[in-house]
Amino acid sequence: MAEQATGTVDTGGSTAAAVGAAHTAEHEEHNPGRPISWVSISVIIVGFVVGGVAFVPHPTWWLVYVGGAIAVVGCIMTAFAKTFSQDWY
Repeated sequence: MAEQATGTVDTGGSTAAAVGAAHTAEHEEHNPGRPISWVSISVIIVGFVVGGVAFVPHPTWWLVYVGGAIAVVGCIMTAFAKTFSQDWY
């Protein structure tokens, strides 16, 4: 087994409080997102489920394409809702 490194970590003279400043209460607060973001992601999930169910017991290609179209509509909703730029913290 390899030997483990021992010693101290040099924080450049900063204190533990300054090192942990990036993890303030504001940063760790839960961000539930906006309702439109939840709806658009739910539409994408429904599209994938419809497309996946279309393969059981044999491929029903028109239903696969319908599921894909539903997922694309959800992606467009996500883009217009700016989910990844405003809800992400």
